[in-house]
Amino acid sequence: MSLYNERGVSAQKEEVHAAIKNLDMGLYPKAFCKMYPDFLGGDEDYVNIMHADGAGTKSILAYLYWKETGDISVWKGIAQDAIVMNLDDLLCVGVYNNIVFNSTIDRNKKRIPGEVLEQIINGSQELFDNLKQYGIHIHYLGGETADVGDVVRTIAVNGTMTSRWPKKKLITNENLPAGRQGIQAGDVIVGFASYGQCAYETEYNSGLGSNGLTSARHDVLSKYYAEKYPETFEPALNKDVIYIGEHKMTDKRNVDGKEITIGKLLLSPTRTYAPVLKVLLEEHFDAIHGLIHCSGGGQTKCLKYVPENVRIIKDNLFLPPVIFDLIQKAGNTPAREMYQVFNMGCRLEVYTSEKDAEAIVKAAVQFGIDARVIGRVEASKQQELIIQTREGELKFDGA
Repeated sequence: MSLYNERGVSAQKEEVHAAIKNLDMGLYPKAFCKMYPDFLGGDEDYVNIMHADGAGTKSILAYLYWKETGDISVWKGIAQDAIVMNLDDLLCVGVYNNIVFNSTIDRNKKRIPGEVLEQIINGSQELFDNLKQYGIHIHYLGGETADVGDVVRTIAVNGTMTSRWPKKKLITNENLPAGRQGIQAGDVIVGFASYGQCAYETEYNSGLGSNGLTSARHDVLSKYYAEKYPETFEPALNKDVIYIGEHKMTDKRNVDGKEITIGKLLLSPTRTYAPVLKVLLEEHFDAIHGLIHCSGGGQTKCLKYVPENVRIIKDNLFLPPVIFDLIQKAGNTPAREMYQVFNMGCRLEVYTSEKDAEAIVKAAVQFGIDARVIGRVEASKQQELIIQTREGELKFDGA
């Protein structure tokens, strides 16, 4: 069994999918988000979309960094994580504007004071204000902040986004209107880097995002944190999988000539691709056959949404940035598990024709985001994924 599973988490969320198997999957079951008839407006040409997600266990890293350094501003990044994990999933079905957001924060009041809540709430509004400059309007409609110390050891930061969107502007992967193309054999895959510093970021982004943080935290950080902050892990876990690394949050790594603490690398706010995708969805909508946000499931996420009769080949991915090398070496984690858990430096995939790939790459680069053709789609008798890594070729069968 992998360390990831031993820590009580799952990259593929098998039990969750089993639990919801009898629920209504919406109008487009193969779409990246569930979509339903326009219950709110009663217009058959529109859909309703509601999406829930959050920062996951990344909030524990913010807690550790704040307690060790006194830097309370790290909580603003957690607000961004909770928002972007919703927003960028909505982007993958074509939604980029006129969205409403509702936050849900559960905290242990004995450990998380009001000042932290202020950072999270104000950080949310600051992100919305920043996105408004790019024509992306997200309306913050409040939410629930609960003091549940008997349930939550530190804090959980989550949110929900809702939108009404015209069917003719959806990316659904199925039941396509006349003239629209979905993901198909012959497509190429344009990958957008998750790391670096793009035009709307204020500092270097490690690219980690908000997936796999349980693994990253315990593999990289030392037993010091288990001893000093027992509230940051499940006491029923085997102590051999708890904080087994060698590093402190304040240790530093050289990244592009700059010294950055490991804590800051682990806490880099999840990058949103909203500004560039707004441009693409408005100016190149017909060229986009599919969008995949490589979140839970990492580089294997695409298998849930591509047709069953294709082979996905990713043989030109970005070289994994520093943070993933650090995590892999710290936990001696096999490449297969790394690519199933983490985005490995590429968190968005645009499926398009070869002739349109250049325009999509150019749009990303104009925002300071590295982009390139990372692979292709081929016809196949059965769904499969092939990833070329430094360690060799990895093969994954479809569901």
